[in-house]
This record gives sequence, structure tokens and C-alpha cells, in this order.
Amino acid sequence: MRNKVIPYGRQEVTDEDIKVVIETLKSDFLTQGPKIKEFEEKFAKSVDARYAVAVNNATAGLHIAVMALGLKEGDRVISTPITFAASANCARFVGAEVWFADIDRDTYLLSLEKTRELILSKPKGFFKGIIPVDFAGLPVNLEDFRKLANEHDLWILEDACHAPGGYFIDSKEQKQFCGNGVYADAAVFSFHPVKHIACGEGGMVTTNSEEVYKKLLLLRSHGITKENMSENHGGWFYEMQTLGFNYRITDFQAALGISQLARNERGVIIRNEISDRYKKAFLGKVKFQTLPENFLNAHHLFVIEVNDRKGLYDYLHENKIYAQIHYIPVHKLPYYKEIGYNTDTDLSKSEDYYSKCISLPMYPTLSAEEQDFVIMKTLEFLNV
Repeated sequence: MRNKVIPYGRQEVTDEDIKVVIETLKSDFLTQGPKIKEFEEKFAKSVDARYAVAVNNATAGLHIAVMALGLKEGDRVISTPITFAASANCARFVGAEVWFADIDRDTYLLSLEKTRELILSKPKGFFKGIIPVDFAGLPVNLEDFRKLANEHDLWILEDACHAPGGYFIDSKEQKQFCGNGVYADAAVFSFHPVKHIACGEGGMVTTNSEEVYKKLLLLRSHGITKENMSENHGGWFYEMQTLGFNYRITDFQAALGISQLARNERGVIIRNEISDRYKKAFLGKVKFQTLPENFLNAHHLFVIEVNDRKGLYDYLHENKIYAQIHYIPVHKLPYYKEIGYNTDTDLSKSEDYYSKCISLPMYPTLSAEEQDFVIMKTLEFLNV
């Protein structure tokens, strides 16, 4: 075991995955072909959303999602500091401001109360939207955030990159999957290799709004369309109706995504089995993310908190356990420190979390033997 590297996350590419990619590579389409539409339809069905738009990565998805929701230069949104920078960068891409609200110290998610406080501290209409993050795979209670958003005429863009397959039970006893569009106006998923569904790179935007869906399609491909044109000179004719981007995914990536998606439900079950073993080993010894009642954590990550985080990080790496840190608070990154929109906002819980957090290996192919080794070395270092 000592000579084997154990990363914090790892993709699984099966023979079936390879087979469908090869078949697509031999087909008539490498991009803009039938596999993309098939992937979109199957993904939308998997999360109970009406529409899905596949893109070349989740950052691109976040970018065109805020544009489709109407965000523009000078607008302001609220997000969490405990996320990857892309969750905030998408607003900056269009010249909007990102203001941060603190996290809940037990769930590590954007705090509803702190978000409300920030909104109420500003004039009506100061903010345009909220970008909550299903951090580590734990769903945000979007039913509660929807009520807050409705009170202040805000849209919600759910960053669900960690959470395909995660869900919560709402007040009506309905199962609400991450990205289903019931409470959020749109949601974004990632297909980076360490995520649940690995396409090399890739992302998906889901929504239940036909208007948002059509805007996403236009923005994904240069702002060009052959539908609803003002004139038509022949079968070759198209119109560029807005300034868009080349954010298209390839057909062979979509084929890989379809194959990976078919295993995700089982993968989430295995991730929760791994989580349960960690919790049993660490209960009463180490703090970890709380799981609220009636929530299913899709577990992209399993995060613990320790006082000597740097010491544990180095010790695990010495033993070829490549634990990782998620994340440096976005407001502490040099770019955002220089901007400093809400430097007077108390983000102490996010900063305290960051000083102690470390993500242990979490992926479906992690063996029981490997996990036992991770647990043993962690407890060995902590001497508990």
C-alpha cells in the first residue's frame, strides 16, 4: 500500500466507455452531432429538469448561464467564499460585482441568514441574483433560498458541479434533485475528471425555462442560429443574432458522458458508503460536514477539519495519500482582495473553516483497503 498513490479524486474509465468513444470517433460526427443531443436529454431526465445544454466546461456554463439570466455590467450578485473561483468569476466575465456572504459552520454551505442580512443591508434592487454552491455534494436548501429570492426579486443560479445525484426532500415531501430547476432558475454541472461524470472536460446547464434555454443555445455557439430568422436565402443561410461564444462540447465527449452518466446513480451510493465508513471512524474525534435530515449528499468530497492542517497534509502526502484543500476562500485570492467590494462583511466562519479543512480521498473505485490506510494514517497523525 505504501508504494501506491491514493489521490483525493480519480476518474474511472471502463472498457464500455472506451468502446462508445471509439464508435463515435468512427462515426460521421466529431462535434455538433447526435450524441450531444442524446447526452442533454438523458442528463435532463436524470435530474428531472426540462432542458439541458451541454458545454465545453462548467466555467463556460456558468458564464452563459448568468448572461441568459440577464446579468450585465454594473449588476451585483451574492455567492459563497467557499467554492472554486469560477463560481464568482462568471459574474466578473460580464462586468458584474460579486459580494460574498458567510457560510453555515456545520454544513459549509452559503448561509441563508447571512445572505438575508447582506441583502437587507443594501437598498432594494441592489442585488440581481444569488449563486449558491452545493459544496462537496451537499445540496443547498433551495426551497428556503427561493422564498428569500422571491421577496427581493432575485434569480438563483445553482452551482451543482459537486452534486449530480444529490437531493433534498422539501416541505411538500417532494424529492428535489440538484439541478432540477424547481427552485433555481438554472444550474450548472461539471464533467472534469475528478467529478462524478468524467468527460475529460465538459459541463451542462439545466433549466426549466424555455426562454433561458433558447438563450443558452444561442450563446453556446457564437450567437448564431438558423431558427426564427428575419430572412432566409436558402438552406445555407444563418444569422448571428448576438455576440456569443464557441462553448460547444464534442460528440465523443458526449458519448463518454452518456456512458458515465449510466453509472452515476450507483456511484453516488458507493460514495455514501465510503462517507459512512469515514464517519464511523472519525465520529467524536474529528469534525466533518453535517448531513441535515432528508438530504442526500452526492459526495464529490469528504472534508474533515483539524487544527494542524498543514501537518496532516504533509504527513498524508509523505505516505502517498494526496489529500487536497477545498478551497482557499475566494475573497482571499489576490484578484478579489484588490477589488474588495464588501470588505466590511464578516466572513470569519469561512476563514475559520479554511484554516482547518482537508479533503480525504473520495471516489467510487477507492477500495476498502485503501480507505482503511487513509483512516489509519490520519488517526495516527492526530494521535486520537
